Amino acid sequence: MAVREQMDLPCPEWIQHVEQVWSDLGSSGRQRFSFLKDLEEILNFTQSRIQPEDLKALSRISESFPVRKSAECSVRFRERGNLSFKVKDYTAAALCYSRGVCHARKNTEPLSLCYANRSAALFHLGHYSKCMEDIQRALDEGYPNHLQGKLLERRTQCVNRLKEQKQSKAPSSKHQTQQTAEVKSDATCLPNGVSVLFTPEKGRYLLATEDKTAGDIVVEDEAFSFVLVPDGGQHTKTSEACLFGTEHQYCHHCLCKTLSAVPCLGCSYAQYCGQMCANKAWKQYHFWECPAASELLALGVLAHLALRVTLKAGLKEVQRVREVGDVSCTPHVSSDTRDGKSDSCGDSFCLEGSLSGLSEEGSSRCSKCLDHSSCFHGGSYLGVYSLLPHVVNHPLSMRFLLAYTLAVLCQRLKEVRPSPETWTCSEQEDAEKWRWGAEQSILEATALRHLMQLRCNAQAVTAIRLKEDKKLAVQSSGEVRIATAVFPILSLLNHSCSPNTSISFSVGLHSTPADSPASGVRVTIRTCKDIAAGQELLHCYGPHCSRMDVRKRQHLLLEQYFFHCNCEACKLELASGTAKQAQSSPGLKCEQCGSSLQASEDVKVCSQLSCDYQISDIALQTKTQMLQDRLHQAVELLENDRVDEALRILKEASTQADNILMKTHPVQGELADATARVYATMGDWRQAASHLKRSVHAVRSQYGEDSVELGRQLFKLAQLHFNGRDRKSALSVIPRAQRLLSLHCDPHCEELQELQEMEDCLHRAV
Repeated sequence: MAVREQMDLPCPEWIQHVEQVWSDLGSSGRQRFSFLKDLEEILNFTQSRIQPEDLKALSRISESFPVRKSAECSVRFRERGNLSFKVKDYTAAALCYSRGVCHARKNTEPLSLCYANRSAALFHLGHYSKCMEDIQRALDEGYPNHLQGKLLERRTQCVNRLKEQKQSKAPSSKHQTQQTAEVKSDATCLPNGVSVLFTPEKGRYLLATEDKTAGDIVVEDEAFSFVLVPDGGQHTKTSEACLFGTEHQYCHHCLCKTLSAVPCLGCSYAQYCGQMCANKAWKQYHFWECPAASELLALGVLAHLALRVTLKAGLKEVQRVREVGDVSCTPHVSSDTRDGKSDSCGDSFCLEGSLSGLSEEGSSRCSKCLDHSSCFHGGSYLGVYSLLPHVVNHPLSMRFLLAYTLAVLCQRLKEVRPSPETWTCSEQEDAEKWRWGAEQSILEATALRHLMQLRCNAQAVTAIRLKEDKKLAVQSSGEVRIATAVFPILSLLNHSCSPNTSISFSVGLHSTPADSPASGVRVTIRTCKDIAAGQELLHCYGPHCSRMDVRKRQHLLLEQYFFHCNCEACKLELASGTAKQAQSSPGLKCEQCGSSLQASEDVKVCSQLSCDYQISDIALQTKTQMLQDRLHQAVELLENDRVDEALRILKEASTQADNILMKTHPVQGELADATARVYATMGDWRQAASHLKRSVHAVRSQYGEDSVELGRQLFKLAQLHFNGRDRKSALSVIPRAQRLLSLHCDPHCEELQELQEMEDCLHRAV
């Protein structure tokens, strides 16, 4: 379920350093390491190899990930914010001022100035309560007396605006944010109609015990823990706000999106949506992470998350779960286990189990496991600990990289953490759940266990982000990865290349108790197909049959998840592999008669026996690549406002494509989509909609009738009809887009909100 990104693993410089250490071990040292299977033995081996040069190397590398407070940086971000404020880009201004806040030290003038300036940006954005909070913070931080008049006047205006809002009707759903959401319970439990079963072939898996209709919610799970993904400030040309990565726009504790971040007092990296989240993060894990934040950024998301999971669990819980594990049965791992989990109860979801109730199908229920309701929710550390670490499945060099990274990180933590004598009373009390004492080997080995688990069980947390193009008045959308998390229940789902479930995330969820362990991130698992009672719930780990061929899917799954996929989609493709060579190649067209082409050795031949046309695979690939190059050229011209040139190139490319590609070919869909964008830029909504319909046809053929990709194309088509005042066509498309998006997305996502507002507007216009 993990999404493999370079940022998951340590930075390249650290990987190179560890590779050199691995090489220096020599053949005898590497052979000795290869025999080690116990996590504590592996950790002891790597710890014994740590040299002062390793810590110096890590310190040098981590300098590229600065997190110290800096008055100079604070001033620079405030000045950048001022520039955005002058051009009335208040969102970008607020983000810049927030970065200035995070870099400024407590009780300094730069901090007070950033708070004051941010209050002005928030005022113009209509965030009056947040504006008043920043005004008070600026005053508390010593905002200059001669400037306080402006702040006090702004506060009075906020009070008046809030009174006006209270008297008027409540805001529309579009402007309600996830910051106001609350978690109904600290624990998300396995619902009725879904059971956990076990077989040696499948491991643990989820079974529907009741009929489910497409779109039904079958499971909701809460992340035990997560870490934001740093994206290096990647940005586009369209918005100054995009100069900031997701780690600068979301709360680091609950993932609430915020423009008025509350900073960590110790580092410039961690930020929160409010003081409650800041306090909870400090108590649960950031007390230890803060002084090693640069090192954690250098060592990658998975190492960071492994440490955070252990810190959040705490010493007592780790010891309790390990003691339960000591009496468990011995696992026997099958190479065919598809879900990356143990195929015995011993290292499975319940660590106490005796298997009972063997069914006719060879499935079994763990009687004690079913009594452990605490296993089946996001607050369950037992559910996380029980995931299989795959020690022997990791390639030897990767195993050493993970172990050495964790060992050096733990050594670094012992060096940078302030001594107990400097702690406050509350910190000393909190730190009792995690201390570097006699138990440090237990805690370190547990963190290593989690690090090895996460390569197979970490889940990318994504959000749907609308990409508004003000010139087009049309929005496209796409998934943005914002965090990596571990979910106890979601990890139970086996993989299928043609799944019957889809997932969506809710972030920024607040629970009421201040000491609640809730993570603020929840996943909702919905059926995307009708499921009969007795069918397994299946999730796609990434490789999908509509996006890549069976050989590539199986290679990726074996490489990352250590299983050979034998799902129905793979079996069907493999069984028909020989026949496919003689079948038509989808989307390819004979240039002579227009019939479909079929594969034959290294050439494509016409499917009509009376036609002697053939073309080599290399020649066909060259022509297709030329079309894609022309497409990219046209898109670049469009983004640079050279609309006429873009349209000319697209027309030429489309004519060429019609000679060699069927209308269902993906490249035809991309060309039609780009052409629709051009006509929308010109305000010709009817032509834009006509071309986008061609793109919809290609997307439907490629991804399927119930795909989220088709839903997003229909979302754009609805906007084109709406902007073109084609009421009948818009009302026809909107329900189809809503149905598809509701199968795959959170009901409160921006796409569905936008569709509902368009529909309401069209009905009011009658």
